[in-house]
Amino acid sequence: MSSRKVVELFYDVVSPYSWLGFEVMCRYRNVWNIDLKLRPAFLGGIMQGSGNKPPGVVPNKFKYMGHDLRRLSEYFDVPMQMPANPFEAMFEKGSLPAMRFVTAVQEKEGDIKMEKVSRELWKRIWNEDKDITQPASLSEAAAKAGLSDSEIKEALAAYTSQKVKDKLKTSTQDALALGAFGFPMLVCHVNGKPQMFFGSDRFELMAHCIGEQWLGPKPDKAASKL
Repeated sequence: MSSRKVVELFYDVVSPYSWLGFEVMCRYRNVWNIDLKLRPAFLGGIMQGSGNKPPGVVPNKFKYMGHDLRRLSEYFDVPMQMPANPFEAMFEKGSLPAMRFVTAVQEKEGDIKMEKVSRELWKRIWNEDKDITQPASLSEAAAKAGLSDSEIKEALAAYTSQKVKDKLKTSTQDALALGAFGFPMLVCHVNGKPQMFFGSDRFELMAHCIGEQWLGPKPDKAASKL
């Protein structure tokens, strides 16, 4: 039997396209022969480090993004909608506190709880148009994700620590070293070589590269039809 291929997913909850990549990879985790490693990182650092500009600062791209997200939401079955003031949500407020909090949850409670907290933070910004920068907002997302009061308290105490800041910084630098210029970024480790894929529209190509089959956005439904 072939050994499981490692697939790393670098993401930030400020990115709606990352939410799509995240949900698809979580759905495929048990369909493909892969070991999925979730790597929360800071998109602001990626943009700065790579010299890229977000689509939101190009008017036509920004306009397109609104239409695009509606179509993608339906296709991928991920409940996304634009916040009332997307520019404020994405660029003025940003996601540094949220991603530090996600990193703190990973550090303290492990990947399963981190995955649930990440999903709740995406829902807040990309479905409910709520804040993801204040401690009360982070607590609310963590409570919805099923963390106990003491776990939330611990994560809140840790997310401003140097250790957590450094861990997030390291993850962001790892992504840059692998060639990141935006998120989501998927890195498939094939025969000891990393293959990087950017965006939420490269799953078919990625599947081909790792010798797996793309069964569409909802593999469970596709499998039941076979």
